[in-house]
Amino acid sequence: MKRIESLAFLKPLLNFFCIGMLIMTLSRIVQFFIFKERVVQTENYGNIFLIGLRFDSILMSYLLVLPFVFILLVPDKLLKYCNKFLCFYCCFFLIIIFFMELVTPQFIHQYDTRPNYLFLEYLIYPKEVVTMLLKGRLWSIVLIIVFLGVIIYAAIRWGNKLFYTHASKYKIRLFAFPVIAFLLFVGARGSLTSKRPINASNAVFSTDQMTNSLGLNSLYTVLYAAYSIKNEASPSKMYGGMDENEAYERVKKYMDVPSSGFTDSEIPFLHVQYPNTIRQKPCNVVIFLQESLGAEFVGSLGGMPLTPEFDKLTKDGLLFTNLYCTGTRSVRGIEAVVTGFLPSPSESVLKLSGAQMNFVTLAQILRKHGYQTSFIYGGMSNFDNMASFFNGNGFDKVIDETSFDKDTVTYAMKGTWGYSDEDLVKKANDYFKSQGDKPFFSLMFSTSNHDPFEFPDGRIELYEKPKNTVHNAIKYADFCIGKFLESARKEEYYKNTIFIIIADHNTRTYGKNLVPINKFKIPALIMGPGVPKGEKYEKQASQIDIPTTLLGLTGLKTEHPMVGRNLFQLADSVQGRSVMQFMDINAFRVENQVVILQPQKEALQFEVKNDTTLISVPLNPELVKDALAHVLSAEFLYKNKKYRLKEK
Repeated sequence: MKRIESLAFLKPLLNFFCIGMLIMTLSRIVQFFIFKERVVQTENYGNIFLIGLRFDSILMSYLLVLPFVFILLVPDKLLKYCNKFLCFYCCFFLIIIFFMELVTPQFIHQYDTRPNYLFLEYLIYPKEVVTMLLKGRLWSIVLIIVFLGVIIYAAIRWGNKLFYTHASKYKIRLFAFPVIAFLLFVGARGSLTSKRPINASNAVFSTDQMTNSLGLNSLYTVLYAAYSIKNEASPSKMYGGMDENEAYERVKKYMDVPSSGFTDSEIPFLHVQYPNTIRQKPCNVVIFLQESLGAEFVGSLGGMPLTPEFDKLTKDGLLFTNLYCTGTRSVRGIEAVVTGFLPSPSESVLKLSGAQMNFVTLAQILRKHGYQTSFIYGGMSNFDNMASFFNGNGFDKVIDETSFDKDTVTYAMKGTWGYSDEDLVKKANDYFKSQGDKPFFSLMFSTSNHDPFEFPDGRIELYEKPKNTVHNAIKYADFCIGKFLESARKEEYYKNTIFIIIADHNTRTYGKNLVPINKFKIPALIMGPGVPKGEKYEKQASQIDIPTTLLGLTGLKTEHPMVGRNLFQLADSVQGRSVMQFMDINAFRVENQVVILQPQKEALQFEVKNDTTLISVPLNPELVKDALAHVLSAEFLYKNKKYRLKEK
């Protein structure tokens, strides 16, 4: 009995550990039932609970280190101060654990995985996020606040009793120190037998990313995301290394540029691109980037009947039926269609400090040929660092929410993310008219198809009720596409302008495969001089092919380092290719073969029967190297400042 009493000083550690484990285990059980229909499709889905116990104990072991040091090393006379700290520390982290688990189901519904770096990114924009949540998920917020209030009350009510340590002989505490330190070391490491400490990749037991994530806990995934920021800048540590020049040569194989066509050894991919047709007057270029418009919502691509205006326009241009975006965020879509840069595990170049000046964009290339360049957006252009990136890389003018605010005209609606698409197209058309005979390039970026899906009343026949749903928002965004082209046709600039309507990414990216390829398929429609009308481009293509394809239509001879292909001049014999990034997983697809690269894991290869059915096949070593080369080239180009134009 005396021996047990002498170990009473360990009570706060045991209570903290057990309560934390209980919260996360119960949360995992609840999430299992919420997503049961999806989870049970995975073989051995019960692994999420065994893996969960492991990762929960890893988290708790790390969190126990500081209170462990206090309890075992602080002298008895300072113990009362130690107890105050212990109570606050344990209650604080239990509340944080509880809160993270509370918000997890909503996050999974939106992003198909537990909270990760996206959760951290949204903390930078509290106003927009809070407004979005209040308008779109009010009841969820109310429930979270209620449950959080209960746990805070419990912490205040019983915290002192649960986390109050008792005096014990100093010799006993010193004797216990190495034993408990060893247990915490093993617990935090996750294993004694593995060469490396356990990390998030050890939770992967299936090809369903969401199911894998249930084996983790949300505080761990967020902390791991924060910790991994230093690794994201080094894909070679994540996926394997390769000589820089070999990586460049492998990427060049897919560029459809002859080896003699590269013009500068210091800028590996710099080459001259000739126009499809030489024009006396170069064409204007307008990119209308659509927020979260997946191919599954587009009627002319076999999707839902939500885009009647877009579908009508297909008779006036070329429809891409097999085009894939590079990522799942708007910054990735912008990165692809404006810079043609390969996606990497790092942040999008819009946010990287080394890409804020002299980084290649369509605006920078075309400005050298006398174009007026602009970015037009109904929201705040500081979101995702867009304004900074555009200002430093060739955009003469940024028109955003503040510009709308200064106008004396009446606009249709200002919502959480800014002015409606209806207002955007009006503003853009007025601006394009004002350019006169000067050639111009512009990127328009929509906002209305974004949670909480706000748009003006009376514009469309609702697809469903209630009003503010993704399907209705898509239909409204489509209405605005039609309105924009209707207005543009009445103006002089229309006859000499290349228009492309293209999505940045899908509204939600999820699925049972490691990379849900079907969710990366997006619409794109090009219209204008030299573009065939009413035809379809059916070869597999990537978002990074869009900038080079647009340059080919301008009538200009240009020089740039973009690695995409001019799809209008691509030979039929050339195989279709796309690159996709899903969280920290990269997919490189050539026709029906796709290589999947995961951090600290061997590459996998699949045969794509269709976009949702992947069949495992033996690895093609050369295709694996080509996939790795595309990931590493992005790192080399950025770090060595080789994605630029020639200096004057």
